Amino acid sequence: MIQNFADWLVYGIFGLSAETPIGIALNFFFYDTIKILILLFFISVIMGIINAYFPIERLRNYLTSHKLYGLQYFFAALFGAITPFCSCSSIPLFIGFVKGGIPLGVTLAYLITSPLVNEVAVAMFIGTFGIRITIIYVISGILLGMTGGFILGKMKLEPYLSDWVKQIQKESSTESGIWEKENTSFLKRLPVIMKEAWGIVKGVLLYILIGIGIGAFMHGYVPEGFFEQYMSKDNWLAVPFAVILAVPMYANAAGIVPVIEVFVAKGIPVGTALAFMMAVVGLSLPEATLLKKVMKWRLIGIFFGLITVFIIFSGYLFNILL
Repeated sequence: MIQNFADWLVYGIFGLSAETPIGIALNFFFYDTIKILILLFFISVIMGIINAYFPIERLRNYLTSHKLYGLQYFFAALFGAITPFCSCSSIPLFIGFVKGGIPLGVTLAYLITSPLVNEVAVAMFIGTFGIRITIIYVISGILLGMTGGFILGKMKLEPYLSDWVKQIQKESSTESGIWEKENTSFLKRLPVIMKEAWGIVKGVLLYILIGIGIGAFMHGYVPEGFFEQYMSKDNWLAVPFAVILAVPMYANAAGIVPVIEVFVAKGIPVGTALAFMMAVVGLSLPEATLLKKVMKWRLIGIFFGLITVFIIFSGYLFNILL
C-alpha cells in the first residue's frame, strides 16, 4: 500500500517519470518516510510499555545491590537497547550511573549499546533490511556492549575518571526511590505511553527527513559503481576504511539508516555498510567532547579504540554471515 501510494503521488500526481533521477529519488523519499514513521511509532509504543514497567531507578538499585556473576553486563546492554537515545543523549544517563556507584564496566556496556540498538534503529532496520538482518544486528549490538563493557571493566580504568566524578561519588549515597506509578493501571498509562512515543517520532523527525533525503539523492543521482570502487567486497581494507571514515562523523539511526540502505543498493557489502553505521552512531567527536566531563582523555582514547576494533571485526563477521 505504501509503495502504491508513493507511485501514485510521484508518478501520477506529480507527473514525474520513473526513469528520471528526480522521479526515482522522490519515490524513494516518500516511500521510506511513510514506512519508517509508521514502524517507529508502533515500536516506540512497545518500548514505552517496557520502560514503564522497568524504570531506571529499579535497574540502578538492582545492579548495585545484587551479585549477578557477570549478568550485570547483559542487563546494562539490554537496558541500553530499549532506551531511545543516540550516543550524546545516552551520556546524561551514563553520568547518573557513574555517580550512583554502578561499576564503570557496566555503565560502559550501557553506553556502547544504547546508540547502536534502540527502537529507532529496529524500526528502520525492519523496514529496510527485513527481520533476519535486524535480529543479527540487534544481537551483535548487545554482544558488542557486553563484551566491550566486560573488557573495559577488567582493565580497572576508574583512576581515569574525571576529578569531578570522583568528588561526586564520594558525596553521593544510593537512594532507594519508590516509583510513583507503581499502582497505576495499564489503561491509564497507555495514553501517556502513546504521547511519549509520538514525542520520540517528532524528536527524530528532522533527522529522518534529512537522512532519507540524503539517501534519496544518492539513490537517484549517485553514479552506478561509485561506492563499489572504494568499498567493494574484494577490497579487504574496505571495512576498516569505512569505520575510520565514520568515526569523526555524527548522526543517529534515523539519519544514517537510509544512507546505509543506498550503500547496499549500490553494491556495498552489508557488513561493510553496517560497520560504517555502527561507527557513525556509536562513536563521534561530539560524544567524546561530552565524555570529557566524566573521563580523562586516556580513558576516552581506550574506549574509542577498543570499540573501533570491535566494530571492524563485526563488519568482517557480517560480511561472512550475510
